[in-house]
Amino acid sequence: MKLAIFDLDNTLIGGDSDYLWGQFLCEHGYLDEDTHSSRHQQYYEDYKAGNLDIMEFLEFQLQPLAGVEPVTLEQRRAQYLEEKILPIMLDKAQKLVDRHRQQGHCLLIITATNEFITLPIAKMLGVKNLIASNAEKVNGYYTGKPVGTPSYAAGKVTRLQAWLEEHNSKPEETWFYSDSHNDIPLLEIVDHPVAVDPDEILKKTATENGWPIISLR
Repeated sequence: MKLAIFDLDNTLIGGDSDYLWGQFLCEHGYLDEDTHSSRHQQYYEDYKAGNLDIMEFLEFQLQPLAGVEPVTLEQRRAQYLEEKILPIMLDKAQKLVDRHRQQGHCLLIITATNEFITLPIAKMLGVKNLIASNAEKVNGYYTGKPVGTPSYAAGKVTRLQAWLEEHNSKPEETWFYSDSHNDIPLLEIVDHPVAVDPDEILKKTATENGWPIISLR
């Protein structure tokens, strides 16, 4: 098996899906914009700086799901996908995914963003395999709590290794595409690391290591 791995936010889509989810919830009055937006912006700055407390952020991100009727969440998510995600889908990203598919490669998206948000986006891209941060459910309702190892930074390596063991798979060749320096731990262990519209730290690291730098914008 040859495995093509993709980060999602700001790599395969032209924005950050969890940031846009927060925007959507505020715009439609599901959250208080003043309190939520300022906290979300701070978390986003922490992420870009590489010092995000991922468990704290996931609790913040998952809280709006807690106790809400599943059918209501599905309706909100469908509207969010139409308003926020469809406009930032990237033709070049889809062509990249399709090119790997046409070569018979196994496709996998690995993202720190929670599965509630990212599962339908992966489906929109035609990617069946997804590793995302997991959210706790009790009796069919989200509790607002994260569970397991978040697929963030070095956690992406941990989660990928667990996924490969679960699927009893040892890839003969691997690719990983990402925009973020937070993904350097995973980029360093694949056969073909590729920086996609990278942040400045990743751009510098890619240049020093001779990794390809591409744009999907």
